[in-house]
Amino acid sequence: MKGEDSKMEETCRCAEDQERLARVGEIIDQFRTLPGALIPVLHEIQDLYGYLPEEALQVVSRELEMPMAEIYGVATFYSFFSLEPKGEHVIHVCMGTACYIKGAQGVLDRLSQELDVPVQGTTADGKFTLEATRCLGACGLAPVMTIGEKVHGRLTPGEIPKILKQMRTPVETH
Repeated sequence: MKGEDSKMEETCRCAEDQERLARVGEIIDQFRTLPGALIPVLHEIQDLYGYLPEEALQVVSRELEMPMAEIYGVATFYSFFSLEPKGEHVIHVCMGTACYIKGAQGVLDRLSQELDVPVQGTTADGKFTLEATRCLGACGLAPVMTIGEKVHGRLTPGEIPKILKQMRTPVETH
């Protein structure tokens, strides 16, 4: 019975992968005629997968008749693209000068400890990705971090467990 469940789950995953790759083809068709189509294509693929998987990039290479090296060059040059899966919640800790001076390293270290993940890593459950960022443009709130669109400012390492607990607790709706 357990083997059957595993096979069924694998079949579902395979079908989902095929659907996504078909969607990649549609994305490419949508932008194919635009000059500089690669960047909008990569954006759409990242929106679809949450990152840029190699199999999707191979489709882009074939369909746009572009070498993989050129695609990887663009994907690794721009910081908003990721070649690795991201967690459900991406945490950005500002390490710019103002934040660093006001203790951002301690906040980053505490997050890494609490999440049991290195910087630039994703938790085993796929819930969180921890990233150090150059500047978030909120120097007056230093040290600052964002979790998704939510900004947390004037942080201390001691506040991290409470913030993470809030993120892990499902919001009840009535």
